[in-house]
Amino acid sequence: MRMSKYEPLWEYVKENGESRLVMTYEEAENVLNFPIEHSFLTYKKELQNYGYEVKKISMKDERILFEKIS
Repeated sequence: MRMSKYEPLWEYVKENGESRLVMTYEEAENVLNFPIEHSFLTYKKELQNYGYEVKKISMKDERILFEKIS
């Protein structure tokens, strides 16, 4: 299976271990080493394989809410 370009971010969220994690776009981009782009919306489904989901994306606040799947 080919690794997605967002894999480092998924690993970061999983290793964090929190039930809820809020990251700014800037923080996520620092983990990824590239800017978040529209394709993120397609790739975000992969995060479920790590036990998390993208609960909310705020374009206005430039924040992403990750939540552990119960």
